Amino acid sequence: MDLVIARPEGLYCPPGDFYIDPWKPVQRAVITHAHGDHARWGMGGYLAAQPSEGILRARLGSDIRLQTMAYGESIDHHGVRLSFHPAGHVLGSAQVRLEYRGEVWVASGDYKVEPDGTCEPFVPVRCHTFISESTFGLPIYRWPAQAEVFRQINDWWRANAAVGRTCVLFCYAFGKAQRILHGLDADIGPILVHGAVEPLNRVYREAGVCLPETCYAGDFARSDPRLRQALVVAPPSAGGSTWMRRFGDYADAFASGWMMLRGTRRRRGVDRGFVLSDHADWPGLLWAIEQTGAERVMVTHGSVSTLVRYLCERGLDAQAFATEYGEEDDVAETA
Repeated sequence: MDLVIARPEGLYCPPGDFYIDPWKPVQRAVITHAHGDHARWGMGGYLAAQPSEGILRARLGSDIRLQTMAYGESIDHHGVRLSFHPAGHVLGSAQVRLEYRGEVWVASGDYKVEPDGTCEPFVPVRCHTFISESTFGLPIYRWPAQAEVFRQINDWWRANAAVGRTCVLFCYAFGKAQRILHGLDADIGPILVHGAVEPLNRVYREAGVCLPETCYAGDFARSDPRLRQALVVAPPSAGGSTWMRRFGDYADAFASGWMMLRGTRRRRGVDRGFVLSDHADWPGLLWAIEQTGAERVMVTHGSVSTLVRYLCERGLDAQAFATEYGEEDDVAETA
């Protein structure tokens, strides 16, 4: 019997009688991280890594029935030994290690392998079967060093501030926004954020993550001269909305791994694209899989067929897992 199987409600562990990141309401949900495609409202109870508690309660409600565990701590449930291990994706993200009768599976959720200073870095976990995402599972996806990307962002901001033009940088409100804030040069000018971003900044700061001072963009009138030197961090949903009018003639950019494709930047209609992802690129996926020592790999959401074929050609037992995971959520607020 497989330790994890696909059911209509989500990924299910039969001997443990619980689900991992279910997309339909269930009694027991083990959560890898707090993005909306992995952590959904309506579960009878949640189990997650301790650093994710603040984000989960902020997004799903403070009254959810939530139990947390430190990374590396383990519990036994119906004979299944379960523990969480850092995934390096966003604050509190975790891989779920399951051990039952000598068989070890690891469900990775989403992960990246380059440390970024805003969450615990990815730790490979040895296992027999590894459940891996494949969001960027094509050989064309190879990320530049994040230090170079932050240099590009700061240079872009500095050049626009010199001519009195506001910079608006679109990115996902949870995870990507805080990673960008962590890498900004706050000496260039004021840093403003959208209403979807600041509550999550607060959770990151309470978790001990160093972020620069930020101001709520809605407190600034269009005539405020400080806007002309400012960088504004906002979710993609703000693009083209009336919320943007206060910035006048602004320069805009989008930060995402998808910005590696020129066509994506054109479709977004922004001035600049910065290649920055909170997912592993092609070399990162292959490295992570190799480090687990797994002989069997179950591949979920993304370029599944390409990664499965590549792994099979190299002698691994690779198969596809059909899931409802996908793009990180873009919180739609215009406050």
